Amino acid sequence: MNAMEINEIMQYLPHRFPFLMLDRVELIEPGVRIVALKNVSINEPFFPGHFPNHPVMPGVLILEAMAQAAAILSFKSADRKPEANSVYYFVGIDGARFKKPVVPGDQLRLEVHFERSIKSIWKYSAKATVGEAVVAVAELMCTVRNAE
Repeated sequence: MNAMEINEIMQYLPHRFPFLMLDRVELIEPGVRIVALKNVSINEPFFPGHFPNHPVMPGVLILEAMAQAAAILSFKSADRKPEANSVYYFVGIDGARFKKPVVPGDQLRLEVHFERSIKSIWKYSAKATVGEAVVAVAELMCTVRNAE
């Protein structure tokens, strides 16, 4: 399926600056996989504190970027957009491994594969790369709930 630019991405995710972690979707195969990009800039709000003399993207934010890509894959696979009161939650993260730091100037490539769904919980395998180097991997479990 075609790429998605930021305006379309924001139709599928409720996140906004500074928590929107995707800049572009390069490829989406509903029910199979998604490939998305995050351009990492020195202007990210977390870099002044993580770390002042050695800026590194926090691993939890790499996981968040993976989950945001998984959310888009979920909604595109179901051929629907989220409702106004929908919230996409993590319900589990297994096997998270961080293999190399992500620093300003890097382009994070997120590849998320649909593994299976049980009831309203979807399971994904995810990999983040910078260039040819794998920087993080994880298995994610997510669900959609209505906000109270």
